[in-house]
Amino acid sequence: MPDALPHWDYGMDLTLLRTVRVDLDRARAQCGLPRNTALTLATVWTATGSHLSGPGHRVRLTEVGMSTVEMEVRLSGTDLGGLLLLDTALVLSERRPDGRPSSPRRAGSVLWSDRQSLRLQGDAPQFPMAVIDFARTSFPEGAAWHLQISGGLENATMGALLLLVNEQNKVTTAAFENAHKPRPVDQIVLSAVYADAARTMMEYALAHEDFSEEADFPEDSLGATLLSLFDQLFPGQSVTDVRLRRLQSPALFASDLQAAVKIFEVS
Repeated sequence: MPDALPHWDYGMDLTLLRTVRVDLDRARAQCGLPRNTALTLATVWTATGSHLSGPGHRVRLTEVGMSTVEMEVRLSGTDLGGLLLLDTALVLSERRPDGRPSSPRRAGSVLWSDRQSLRLQGDAPQFPMAVIDFARTSFPEGAAWHLQISGGLENATMGALLLLVNEQNKVTTAAFENAHKPRPVDQIVLSAVYADAARTMMEYALAHEDFSEEADFPEDSLGATLLSLFDQLFPGQSVTDVRLRRLQSPALFASDLQAAVKIFEVS
């Protein structure tokens, strides 16, 4: 895997492929296991941004000699975010009550493991989204999207942010469906959504008195995410100055945000 996917977004699913060659005879011998011991090669994925994890691929190995295993992991983009970790491990398949004290005996005992990581840092807003019918909610039926923010600044970002897209608005839903390869019209829609989301997030942050440059928010928390976004949008400016500008001249604050996000500057 590369170190990062710079153009990844939550609408992009991932398929990871890995080939593992296992010398089963050597693995069993070095662990003090009988030659017929069943082993399992398994992968587990973890996404730090969403705090989700799950099984990937699992293969039971009962043969002897050298074994080559092709492993495939399919992941939904909506489950991911932040740093994607892929752990591969060779483990004991079954409990061995008669095993020697110096050899693995419990099912799941790890004989070998390896970890690979992939940074997901796309250009799209980095929070989960859902496509729903606004007519069945309290949101205005004519609205195209709504960014929902809940909880305090210490809460995990993935649990605090949710972008809701109105399925009745075909232009917006199509833009997100094509986010991995957007058309010109899709780029314009996504630019508008990003600008509106940035404004909503900054207004939410500036409304909290404990939001400041000196605040020490936990990693992957809403506060840390908002502070990172603030630094990106208002480099070299203080939170106090921007907060006062928003209170004293909200129209100028809105224009500053448009300029910061480079609205409608599509390639």
